[in-house]
Amino acid sequence: MSTLSYAVRDSTTMVRRNLKHALRYPSMTVSVVAMPLVMLLLFNYVFGGALGNGIGGTSTNGGGQGGAYIDYVAPGIILMAATSGALSTAISVCSDMTEGIVNRFRTMSISRAAFLTGHVVGSVLQTLVSIALVVGVALLMGFRPTATPVEWLATAGVLTLLILALTWLAAAMGLIAKNVETASNLPMPLTFLPFLGSAIVPPESMPAGLRWFAEYQPFTPVIETLRGLLMGTGIGNSGLLALAWCLGLTLAGYLWARAAFNRDAKR
Repeated sequence: MSTLSYAVRDSTTMVRRNLKHALRYPSMTVSVVAMPLVMLLLFNYVFGGALGNGIGGTSTNGGGQGGAYIDYVAPGIILMAATSGALSTAISVCSDMTEGIVNRFRTMSISRAAFLTGHVVGSVLQTLVSIALVVGVALLMGFRPTATPVEWLATAGVLTLLILALTWLAAAMGLIAKNVETASNLPMPLTFLPFLGSAIVPPESMPAGLRWFAEYQPFTPVIETLRGLLMGTGIGNSGLLALAWCLGLTLAGYLWARAAFNRDAKR
């Protein structure tokens, strides 16, 4: 077998290991899924009327841009579900690092890339399942996307790329964290950053300084791309900006995680 074949085999084994851990200890997965679901229920049923009326249109669910507020907020909450997965990644990586299992792996004939690849791929798969659950609940609540099959496929591609970027960043955070408590706190800004974008209300409704931040932070073009693809509205240059941000964050996260893992190996 070639070196690449060994790396793929070992990475696949690590992916299975992480997925089995998620099944045996589902509390973290449940908590990660629960938060965006609670946000969806809260913003639609509690704040939906006021927020929806504030951005135009009225309905029983709270108006938004001439239709139900759920149609506006659901894409933002779907993105929040993608960011929530970063929390479990950081914790699981840090847990392995602090419990000593990684030192055991290093004494075995295992590809060095397999450990991080297993965590990243496993977390991406878990987060995609979480997003599917959020989408299902949103549909039950009245979310009515007009996307074609091609647009749904494009939406899945954007979300997968974003999840990959955030997962690599979270893996790096888990590697540098001294303990699990620290690892659980480091990704929190990623989870709440969409609130300061266009996830809940349009940036145009915000004060000048916050509006500028909301327009130029990385999650806003991703949210606008998802919203445009799902609801049939124009996305302008948001698609290119979203792709650029996702690729840039993926590269930064990968390089950071690899450097942190190699640095730990030299200690």
